[in-house]
Amino acid sequence: MSSEPIVIRAVDLGKHYQIYARPVDRLWQFGIDRWNAWLRWPLAARYRSFTALQGLNLSVRRGETLGIIGRNGSGKSTLLQLLCGTLHPSFGSVDIQGRVAALLELGSGFNPEFSGRENVLLYASVLGLSREQALARFDEIVAFADIGDFLDQPVKTYSSGMAVRLAFAVIAHVDADILVVDEALAVGDAFFTQKCMRFLRNFMQRGTVLMVSHDTEAIKALCDRVIWLEGGRLIQDGSTKEVCQDYLDALLASQQQVMRAPEPSAAEAGRDEAGRYVVVPAVPASPQPEQVCRVHFLPMPLQDSGAGLGGASVRRVSVRDSGGLEVQSAVAGQTVWLDIEVAFERPVISPLIGFMVKDRTGQALFGDNTRMSQFSQSNALQAGDRVRVTFSFDLPNLLSGDYSTVVAVAEGSQAQHVHLQWIHDALHLQSDNALTVHGLVGLPMHHIEVQVLRGAPAG
Repeated sequence: MSSEPIVIRAVDLGKHYQIYARPVDRLWQFGIDRWNAWLRWPLAARYRSFTALQGLNLSVRRGETLGIIGRNGSGKSTLLQLLCGTLHPSFGSVDIQGRVAALLELGSGFNPEFSGRENVLLYASVLGLSREQALARFDEIVAFADIGDFLDQPVKTYSSGMAVRLAFAVIAHVDADILVVDEALAVGDAFFTQKCMRFLRNFMQRGTVLMVSHDTEAIKALCDRVIWLEGGRLIQDGSTKEVCQDYLDALLASQQQVMRAPEPSAAEAGRDEAGRYVVVPAVPASPQPEQVCRVHFLPMPLQDSGAGLGGASVRRVSVRDSGGLEVQSAVAGQTVWLDIEVAFERPVISPLIGFMVKDRTGQALFGDNTRMSQFSQSNALQAGDRVRVTFSFDLPNLLSGDYSTVVAVAEGSQAQHVHLQWIHDALHLQSDNALTVHGLVGLPMHHIEVQVLRGAPAG
């Protein structure tokens, strides 16, 4: 990465704003500026200065994915607008090498009175495509956005999610060298967010990404490097893990209120009336009945979906309980059976079928395939065969949110194979969680026991 050329360079970059208490003060300031330019005794300004960004030095190399974090008002969005050219710096300089595509405020680049169709062509031209190029890619853009008949309605009638769909669809098809995203994906639905994340991960293999988000988990999943802004200044620039942890520590320190606990009574401290320590019975720690993680299973349409060389197609994906009944939901810790039915249209020598559950950023959480089963070693599948593969596992404790299940059918070995079919969203998981999850997923414990050993010798 260090050998790649620098495509973004900011030197002593800053942005000041003039804040006026009343609209008429702007008119007064117009005259004051001219008065002060000609006379030796200057008049006081009618505004107060606000510095949104000051003295920032930054360089980003081609192929880097840079995360920008900080509290509200720290200068993140101002920095992105300066880098994209939608704001002019008050001082300092910015040098950009390559075509920039930005997804900033909702609806930016769109005329609200124009239809979605007209705005696609308009926005594509703003991002550097000729009309001929925009028309050639129009069908792909529309398919990516997937907003149906709303394409021919004015953008002012769109929801925020629909506006993001259309804007992201355009920037995904303009051959950008640098992609800038400012929190806009937070308003999209789960399926579209997954689609955008797949595009981002592919783009990261060849292009440069600047990403602003308050979601540090998304930043850690996607970014190679992170900068932390506070009060318009650059606080830290370094590895993703280190900067995110320091930022979260600073947030926690600013929010914590240190309180001195009262001295416990003898009974609370585990002592009898004579002051001797007593044995406290073991206390099993288990969540209350209402405190559970319930995961809902939503099968998705499989017809004409996915990618691959063909020769096999996934026909059904479902979840069963221990009684063999298909279920639409289950709780964390419950054993479930995931069934995947596949039809083969040609002989397959070494079939391989698997699944992977991913979060909304595309981070792989858990999954498996049939590589170690007798099925993958049987070499007996012929054209017309239909098989059902079942994976049995204890459902993990998932953070509240949406998850997608990737299902794939391949031919070959674990190390070397070709995909016959790959479906990104074969089964949607929606987690409603009242429990605390540590890490990407939580493992439901079979038993948690707390033994209070007061007065016992150390070691």
